[in-house]
Amino acid sequence: MVDLVFTLPNILTLLRILAVPLFAIAVWYGQMLDACLLFIGAGLTDLLDGYLARRFNQRSNLGAILDPAADKLLMTTAFLLMAFPRENWVVRIPPWVAFLAIARDVVISLVALMARADFDPARFRPSFLGKANTFVELVTVSLTLLMNTIGPYPWYGYLVPWIYYLMATMVLASGIHYWFRTTGPGPVRP
Repeated sequence: MVDLVFTLPNILTLLRILAVPLFAIAVWYGQMLDACLLFIGAGLTDLLDGYLARRFNQRSNLGAILDPAADKLLMTTAFLLMAFPRENWVVRIPPWVAFLAIARDVVISLVALMARADFDPARFRPSFLGKANTFVELVTVSLTLLMNTIGPYPWYGYLVPWIYYLMATMVLASGIHYWFRTTGPGPVRP
């Protein structure tokens, strides 16, 4: 674990944080193509910063805090804006799904902080189920943005509900998993 602040992974994470207001503005003003490209770019930087941190041994305490914070900021912004009723949108994330995803993140963050007096974000690594949930959330938001970018198609009616049910299932499964991971006895497990 390095204590450097200006590592390439940390710079990518900061760029992701800086992209959030631009993404929010694009969604708010209905610039769906711009919003879609910004969101996908931010998602790719999330994958890239983690890979680079591991590959070049540039994990840092700052990165261990900033990376999940950047993820939560981006996803919460996306869920809030994409669940907001809009007249000209083809598809929007159901409010109950957005609430479930945001509530999961809030609850597991609070439980993790309260359950461990010696909480160390560098030791609290995401589990496979947590990573799978993040992937499903990224794909769900990306598809929702993409469907709003390209316009209405009849097959959306078949696909859309299942995307949100899958995401809700993953949110619940990973939330329950994290709950038992953080409140269970013994050391934090991957």
